[in-house]
Amino acid sequence: MTSAGAGSAVTRDPWAWLRSWRAWPEDLASLWRRSLRFRTILVTLALTALAVVIACLWMAVQIQNDLFVSRRDQVLESAQRATAIAQETLDSAVEGDSSQLQALMQTVSGSLAQQSSSDAIAVFRIDSTPSAVAPQDFTRGPAFDEAITPELAAQVEDNPGQQYWQSVALPGADGSTVPGIVVGQQLTIPVAGVGAYALFLAYDLSAASQTLGFIQGTLWVVGIALVLLISGIAWFVLRSVTTPIGEAAETSAKLAAGELDVRLPVRGEDELATLGRSFNAMADSIESQIKELADLSLVQQRFVSDVSHELRTPLTTIRLAADMINDQRDDFDPATARAAELLNAQVQRFETLLTDLLEISRYDAGSVQLELEPTSLAHLAEDVIESMAQLAEQHGTDVRLVAPGGYSPVDMDPRRVRRIVRNLLGNAIEHGEGRPIVVTVDSNQQAVAIGVRDYGLGMKPDDVERVFDRFWRADPSRTRTIGGTGLGLSIALGDARLHGGELAVWSELGRGTNFVLTLPRHGARLAAPSPLPVDPGDDSVAAVDDLGLTQPIPVLRDAPRGGAA
Repeated sequence: MTSAGAGSAVTRDPWAWLRSWRAWPEDLASLWRRSLRFRTILVTLALTALAVVIACLWMAVQIQNDLFVSRRDQVLESAQRATAIAQETLDSAVEGDSSQLQALMQTVSGSLAQQSSSDAIAVFRIDSTPSAVAPQDFTRGPAFDEAITPELAAQVEDNPGQQYWQSVALPGADGSTVPGIVVGQQLTIPVAGVGAYALFLAYDLSAASQTLGFIQGTLWVVGIALVLLISGIAWFVLRSVTTPIGEAAETSAKLAAGELDVRLPVRGEDELATLGRSFNAMADSIESQIKELADLSLVQQRFVSDVSHELRTPLTTIRLAADMINDQRDDFDPATARAAELLNAQVQRFETLLTDLLEISRYDAGSVQLELEPTSLAHLAEDVIESMAQLAEQHGTDVRLVAPGGYSPVDMDPRRVRRIVRNLLGNAIEHGEGRPIVVTVDSNQQAVAIGVRDYGLGMKPDDVERVFDRFWRADPSRTRTIGGTGLGLSIALGDARLHGGELAVWSELGRGTNFVLTLPRHGARLAAPSPLPVDPGDDSVAAVDDLGLTQPIPVLRDAPRGGAA
């Protein structure tokens, strides 16, 4: 693959989105949740399309009905007029032979064609009795006998003087059918032996159907154009509203991230401009208050640092004097000797507290620097356990080490990591109620981790959330047995984060506590899961003993220090 520096250009496949069609529903659902503009435009488009469809359908039905009724009335009026004129012509007939009556019927046929504007005419004699003078049945134009239903024929035959009509399908010129109307009425020839005739006029309505199709097509085109127009208007209006909202959201996110100098652009004097000015005023107030708090915090940090530094000299003198007095306590009476012991212990505790305060002030000031060197976490854990063996023996606690990994060296500050492990192990010994403590070391390709698990009383969920707070104690009435200052876990958390790692805790009443320190291998921020779970699951001291997961420390000490993780 050619690098960008070599001048190669990355081309994108324009059809990639089409091939990834399976992801469309998820992408649309995500866009629906995240985008107010997309959601509003889609709802507006759907509702507008529904309204336009309903309106177009209603208008098409109304136009169709009106057009049919109008054409029907026109046809019926034309047929009525033509029939009346034809009847007048027949009423003038006198007695004659069949040829004269046939000629008269031809005249009536021409008059019907002229007056009715019908394309097809059919005349049938109703009386089936043979007659020598009755004109023959005739049709004019295309034959439409099959379109005349028996019901229509019966109505015309049974009701002289009445006009009847029926919508039918007429045969077209190309063999297809076209919509039409057949109008039926009787004609009477006042000559003896002739009787009445049934007149049927057929009218083609295909022109009206074409007109209706054109009107419906126009309606749908106008409807679609209206939907697109309303969608465009909605998009434009929403853009003018959502753009300032998006700017406000982006600016507030930057403000929350610590960019206190960002402000919203204010345009005009409308409600959005008022919102922008109010937001900027709020940002100014927040920036001012944060700066005041930062200045106050800086003053406090300097005060703690200065006081700690100034106390070092007199504390050193007091420590020397206390050591001298404590060394001579055997020459004192019992009360004075006990006072010398207490003085020496409290001076040591005061010195530890002063050291922790100085360390905390360095963290607050951001002046802490790591001194990295390749270190095996497993061997570091061995050293810490050995150094605290006497304290564990005093509390009747059995400390066990499980180290399936973590032997390969990792760049870390060994002094700070050793301080973290000592603090965690010391807390476990103090609160472990004399039960076994399991120290686990493991690793993967991205990180190394050490866990300290005790089976003591454990903590409540509220206490777990505050366990890293400064000077906080889960049980204030309980005395410390190893001289803690209340800053150890806070400093341990700072050391872990300084390495780019994390320090997590799990605890449950009656089941004990588990601390897990995870450090990245390559000095970057921790991105992969820890090699050790924070929640130990349903383990117990008996289960640990039965499974034989622990090994004596002398055996682990013989492991090769350059072994694989």
